[in-house]
Amino acid sequence: MTLRVLVVDDEPLAREKLRTLLQKESDVEIVGECRDGAAAVSAIGRLTPDLVFLDVQMPEVDGFGVLEAIDPRAMPAVIFVTAYDKYALKAFDVHALDYLLKPFDRARFHKALTRARADLQRDRGGTALDRRLRALLEDVGARNPHARRLVIKDAGRVFFLRVEELDWIESAGNYARLHTAGEVHLMRETMKALESRLDPETFVRIHRAAIVNLDRVKELRPGLRGEYVVVLENGREIASSRNQGERIRALLKREK
Repeated sequence: MTLRVLVVDDEPLAREKLRTLLQKESDVEIVGECRDGAAAVSAIGRLTPDLVFLDVQMPEVDGFGVLEAIDPRAMPAVIFVTAYDKYALKAFDVHALDYLLKPFDRARFHKALTRARADLQRDRGGTALDRRLRALLEDVGARNPHARRLVIKDAGRVFFLRVEELDWIESAGNYARLHTAGEVHLMRETMKALESRLDPETFVRIHRAAIVNLDRVKELRPGLRGEYVVVLENGREIASSRNQGERIRALLKREK
């Protein structure tokens, strides 16, 4: 079969090297190249490649960020490309996922590609790959339990929002409105799920429908019934619920 391949690397020379090697393979079609993680997420959804050469260490959104943004069940086979990273190499070995260690030669490239071909032939349903990628993400997540970025999909566009950019989050049913400086982004995720992914030392749920970034809080005003009004640096006022007293007290302690 023809192997449809996507190349993802922020270094032009690295992409050129992979392109040159892939073009010598008679059964390979290069369907696209990406130089960052956000473009990779969009391209994987749009082009549905069979195999992705995925750079691990990219600015803003690394290879693990790409995996986080895509349902592993929809993820193609992956050959990770990386400079030396002891943790990453161990994780790939543990979960039987192939990688190319920069700088790599033609022999190592060909070995990885041959293994990918065999995996795809053997696992046409993708179930084994799904399990391995899920296990890798759990491994990485155990090392970095709190999200550093959130994936936003808007009108066919995919981009990543750094959590430190958030002012506050409000509930919108099964969606959440993410408020940043002058912008609002809609994300399909519940408040409960978002709360579990954010660092509780920085993000506090003051109401069932509101999570605030403590770094954006300017002042607290006590209400008449035991609740508080949280005032953000941009002037936005958000009322807390009375049953969030413990969290608000923690916030007061921090402010002192």
